[in-house]
Amino acid sequence: MNSFADYGRPRRVDGGLRARSTKGAIGRSWWSRRFLEVLESFALGTRLTRGRSYARAGQVVRLDITPGLVSAVVQGSRPQPYQVSIALAPFPAELWSRVETELAGQAFFSARLLAGDLPAELEELFAAAGAPLFPTGMDELTQRCSCPDFAVPCKHLAATFYLLAEAFDADPFELLHWRGRSRAELLDRLRARRAEATGVPAGTVPPVELPVEPSTPDGAASIVDAPAGAARVLAGLAANPLDEVVDRFWSAPVPLPDRPPSLATGPDLLLRQLGPPAPAIGGPGLLERLRRAYRAFGPPGREAVRSSGGGTAT
Repeated sequence: MNSFADYGRPRRVDGGLRARSTKGAIGRSWWSRRFLEVLESFALGTRLTRGRSYARAGQVVRLDITPGLVSAVVQGSRPQPYQVSIALAPFPAELWSRVETELAGQAFFSARLLAGDLPAELEELFAAAGAPLFPTGMDELTQRCSCPDFAVPCKHLAATFYLLAEAFDADPFELLHWRGRSRAELLDRLRARRAEATGVPAGTVPPVELPVEPSTPDGAASIVDAPAGAARVLAGLAANPLDEVVDRFWSAPVPLPDRPPSLATGPDLLLRQLGPPAPAIGGPGLLERLRRAYRAFGPPGREAVRSSGGGTAT
């Protein structure tokens, strides 16, 4: 079988997926760097280097991530692009359920995930659940490419790995999606479990508790007419259609002046606050000379405040 080097330079691609990194290492986030560190630890040698060049040249035409499978189309030296696939077994549903319970039970993880971030401690949590987030050996990955090169990974597979790492950079939930949970599904499950723990239905806001009068003339309790806080703002909106209030929703509760007020002060205010310098550097005499200089360079037409350090205001 011929070597991959016998087929010449790859054909140029217009509109290919070009790696954002133009030199050095690929991967900015901890999860993408960790993913590539794992791959490089498998001693793949120059195959990854050739794949990195392909990724930066834009030879990857398409990249799709689905649970358990990454598929790509990579243009090589032949007219027909090569079909690439990288399979990694997704976590089973019962394992995801245990992980989601752990994530929902810790506000730190829930807050970071809901904010679109993957905390570094997430890798330890998955490992503790018996499900390493990243592959631990090449035998966990099923790699296929339609090119004639028998090496695994070939440069087309390696280019896909690097573009995959940058896809993880752009959206960290793609890593979890590859492992079996999409962003929407995971966040919905976390919200539901958090709601079960707090007793507040997901997607709702706890009602505002308004003060209640101790009694009314007929002896029945009633809500105070003047609500406070957020309830005061929302009270007017609830009784009016949105189109009637949207133009004044962000308006100030009281009229504002055309410009903020300014405080008229003399140009020697700072000198009066600091006090006279030490005799070794001029004492009160230096202070008076500085005061006159400040007034000379001050805004024209503004009267200086008479200071307690002597001198007549001008």
